[in-house]
Order: sequence, then structure tokens, then C-alpha cells
Amino acid sequence: MTLKTIFLDRDGVINKEKQYLYKVKDFEFIDGVFESCRSFNAQGFQIIIVTNQSGIARGFYKEKDFYKLTNWMLNEFKTNNVNILDVFHCPHSVNSDCDCRKPKAGMFIKATSVYKIDLEHSWMIGDKEEDIQAAINAGIKNTVLVRSGHPIDEINTEAEFIIDSIKHSIEIIQAL
Repeated sequence: MTLKTIFLDRDGVINKEKQYLYKVKDFEFIDGVFESCRSFNAQGFQIIIVTNQSGIARGFYKEKDFYKLTNWMLNEFKTNNVNILDVFHCPHSVNSDCDCRKPKAGMFIKATSVYKIDLEHSWMIGDKEEDIQAAINAGIKNTVLVRSGHPIDEINTEAEFIIDSIKHSIEIIQAL
């Protein structure tokens, strides 16, 4: 059996964007994220978080700090009745030649090697064009771009939908 999956970027989609976020005290969930994710779970979607974390390579924080924050975040989701299947991250810098840093599809490819994911019926919700491009490179055509403060070229984006917040994705994904 294959899994329908919602891939979520972290910073700017799940939590408010803060440069090189690694401390629990600085983490703020975006309004509507738990409601949206409960809706995705209720519709039979698994949720996987895919996030670039170049702050690790840049020395702003260590990978153990990322895992500490991630475990706290996952516990908050669980407390709010949301099941997150997994989290994949890229710890490399922008100039790295890795295969995992979005817009490359490495994190998606790794997720599909671990889980049997139905890419045709899966979605990506991100806040940068790199998120959308990574999903497309992995074979995901259902893409949502969230306006979170990053500049978005709404005319030339490859995203199928552009919304103001993850909470607006509920209607889009229910409708299709």
C-alpha cells in the first residue's frame, strides 16, 4: 500500500521564520498549523517535514540542537493530536554539492526509499520557490506556496497554489 503524503517545509510554514532557529524558547507555531495537520491526517495523509538547516554547516548550532528542537516540536504535534511520520533535514551549506539541499530532491528521494509514498497524490507546502522546485524535481505536482514574508514571484512561480497561511491549504486539499 502506498502513502499519500503532505510534505511540509518547517520555517515559515510550521513556525514563524527566525533566522537559524534552534532554541525551543524562540519557536512559535504559525496559527492554524495544528488544525491544518489534523485535517490532513483525517483525509488519510501522512505528514513528513523536509527542511534545509544550513545553520548546522555554518556553525550557528549543532546537529544535536536541531534534534532537540525537533523532538520538542514533534511532541507538541503529538500533544495536539497530529501524527508526523518523519522529519528529514539537510545540514549542509548553500554552497554544498550535496543532493539533499532544496531545490534538489534528495530529502524526498530518501523519504520514498524509507516509505512507500504515492508521489502522484502527495503534496508539498513550502514558503520558498526552492521548496516547490524540490517537490517538482521529486515528481510531486501538487504544490502550495505560502506567503510568509519571503519575496515570491507570483507570476513566474511553479507552485499550483499561493496562499497566505497553511490554514488556507485545508480547503485546497479537501477540494481536490
